[in-house]
Amino acid sequence: ACFRLLCSLLLPALFLSGILCICLVVLLWGVRLWIQRKKQLSSAGRDGKRPLLVAFFHPYCNAGGGGERVLWCAIRTLQKKYRNVTCVVYTGDRDATGEEIVEGAFRRFNIKLIHPVKFVFLERRFLVEASLYPHFTLLGQSLGSVFLGWEALLKCAPDIYIDSMGYAFTIPLFKYLGGCRVGCYVHYPTISTDMLSVVRNQDTRFNNAAFITGSPLFSKFKLVYYYFFAFMYGLVGSCSDVVMVNSSWTLNHILSLWRAGACTSVVYPPCDVQAFLDIPLEVEKSTSEYSIVSVSQFRPEKDHPLQIRAFAKLLKEKRVGQQPSLKLILIGGCRNQQDEERVNNLKRLCEELGVSDDVVFRINIPFEELKRHLAEATIGLHTMWNEHFGIGVVECMAAGTVILAHNSGGPKLDIVVRHEGCVTGFLAEDEDSYAETMAYIFSLSPEKRLEIRENARRSVHRFSDQHFEDAFLSSVEPLFK
Repeated sequence: ACFRLLCSLLLPALFLSGILCICLVVLLWGVRLWIQRKKQLSSAGRDGKRPLLVAFFHPYCNAGGGGERVLWCAIRTLQKKYRNVTCVVYTGDRDATGEEIVEGAFRRFNIKLIHPVKFVFLERRFLVEASLYPHFTLLGQSLGSVFLGWEALLKCAPDIYIDSMGYAFTIPLFKYLGGCRVGCYVHYPTISTDMLSVVRNQDTRFNNAAFITGSPLFSKFKLVYYYFFAFMYGLVGSCSDVVMVNSSWTLNHILSLWRAGACTSVVYPPCDVQAFLDIPLEVEKSTSEYSIVSVSQFRPEKDHPLQIRAFAKLLKEKRVGQQPSLKLILIGGCRNQQDEERVNNLKRLCEELGVSDDVVFRINIPFEELKRHLAEATIGLHTMWNEHFGIGVVECMAAGTVILAHNSGGPKLDIVVRHEGCVTGFLAEDEDSYAETMAYIFSLSPEKRLEIRENARRSVHRFSDQHFEDAFLSSVEPLFK
């Protein structure tokens, strides 16, 4: 009797599930055909041929970070190489016009595009804001990116789709519903084995709150959630036809998560080294003030508080000998209100540590001012743990500062490495080691510092715009066949 009851319930349920699955497949196939039809009806160019639409998904394209420099260099590279290509940027920067965004790219990065760019302005960028998801942030943002991607696809269906900001969950959407050839440039894996180890070891960090690390139950639950998310992330990432990563560190994580080694390659981000190489290198003249400069967006992972605490420790312990004055100059971009609030918190930290008069904040400054600060600086400072690459690190080295970066990620594996057997900079890990290393750098003779600066400058040619253009074109070539 129980078996008959089970069969009478199970068979209709299976039948109904099958019908629903078939309906879903038919619906999705219909949507794909509708999008393809829309694409075919789009207008032709002056020569009668429809231009090839190459779309970049970059909701924050008007921000001033390294990711945006990659975007504009990639677009300029495609414009140089391919004549019948129209570049499209999906952006949520509705507070600026397309002309203002392009002008901003030139002002901040010294990048001038050859042809106009088509901007598709998205109305639902709030769906990918971390503040919308106080809990399960990674999952919330990723699902939000799918809805934002759907809005983008409906407004403009491209032939080639490139996610240039790390929203991997949009890739299957454009590949299977949009019928696009798809690629991505990964600056930083959304989840990494390092993040899993932080939760497993119950370490407190900016993305692992103390109430979780203090509870074995919460930590186990978060670990299961992270493993599930890592599985889903690997699934959607493996849909890519072309995968570009920005460093050896990112490559190792993406290979372990996406398992798409055949189509994955390292494409170092383009650093405007030439603009900084124009700065003359010479032995420092005696001066009444030395500056330490940091270049990075005001985001939590950049760990500006560590810079301020290490600087305060350096001043407190009076390790700098006879040098009369030191300044810490924090240069970076603010993307939104949260970033501005973060800057205000950093200013309060300076007051608490009694270093407000010695710390200068320079926000969203033009390229020429950035260049001037770097030209005058003695030390270039960088403190992010597991920085995926570190364009700011390369810029500091090219400009002729003595770099002091975090002993992890891209700086450790790719950038602050020996060049032809010579020292190119220094690495540190915590407040004490940063303060000690800064003191050591200041204790060196100006001639010795000049030698390190020259070694660093020679080593950064491999991160130039030209090297990026060659590697980028070689990687994306399969998408244009």
